[in-house]
Amino acid sequence: MKKKNIINLIRYHVEGNDVAFRNEAYEIAHDFNESGDSELAEYILAQLSSANTFVPQINENDLSFFKKETYEEEPLPLPEAIKDDIIGIINAIGHNVGINKFLFQGAPGTGKTVSAKQIAKILNRELYIVDFNSVIDSKLGQTAKNIAALFEQMNSISHPDKAVFLFDEIDSIAMDRTNSNDLREMGRATSAVLKGFDSLNEDVVLIATTNLFSSFDKALIRRFDTVIDFDRYTRDDLIEIAEILLDYYLEKFSFAGRNIRLFKKILDLIKIIPYPGELKNYIKISLAFSKTVDEFDYLKRIYKDAMDGKNVSLQEMKEQGFTVREIEILTGISKSQVSREIG
Repeated sequence: MKKKNIINLIRYHVEGNDVAFRNEAYEIAHDFNESGDSELAEYILAQLSSANTFVPQINENDLSFFKKETYEEEPLPLPEAIKDDIIGIINAIGHNVGINKFLFQGAPGTGKTVSAKQIAKILNRELYIVDFNSVIDSKLGQTAKNIAALFEQMNSISHPDKAVFLFDEIDSIAMDRTNSNDLREMGRATSAVLKGFDSLNEDVVLIATTNLFSSFDKALIRRFDTVIDFDRYTRDDLIEIAEILLDYYLEKFSFAGRNIRLFKKILDLIKIIPYPGELKNYIKISLAFSKTVDEFDYLKRIYKDAMDGKNVSLQEMKEQGFTVREIEILTGISKSQVSREIG
């Protein structure tokens, strides 16, 4: 602890600036922890968390660093392992025991953001997403100040038990400080995030996502109650999810025919089946661009993409396991002609 910390504490107390006083105290606790005196650091944090200090209440219109998000209406097919974890999170929040900080990590398109939206919907809570464009500032030290203000807004919301805050791609402000090009500025930002986590109201649910987990700041990882790995899709999972998505979108395109058996055969030819986020767009676009006079035009498009656009002979299609009728659907060549050519 430095002299300036004592001076600041006294000044903030005299001014009645409770927010600044608490932030200064958190910084002192952080310094003690870094110097090896973890017991004193924990004592300070405990006193702060139980202190009867006034925090002005704000409504959703005052959340200047957040954008209110609508619920996700589209299906959220997930593998059983991830689905069980999501159910566990919902149950944990319902018990009101202070388990309220969750990190979703995984590749883009694995369902992290959509899962957060569904959790908010199931809990009947409003969902607020951090607008990092308003948080990150080019002025030296301003980003850290914005982060501190952001957490103050979260803690001061009038109904914290009715909100879920989503830090989508939190790595924007919490990358590993040892790998940053600007260590001091990144250090300030990450330290501000750490302080914010340590002072977070237990009634507030915070969900963060990242697809750069290996570069994530390790100190911040420890602040989360649990980390959910979204990179747990098997090939069978992805094929099953694709079928669910196709069923959903076929309801919206009345001209399109349903042939799940053929659809799954085509998918099986794809070496690397994309994650749900990309699958969703892939299926939706294939249907949207299809010819309305051809009920299976979307399957032709998907097959062509699976073959990287190259022309495939009828014999090769037979070797891929397609029946005469399926070849007719994918090529437009009559069954009789297909039968003659493939023997």
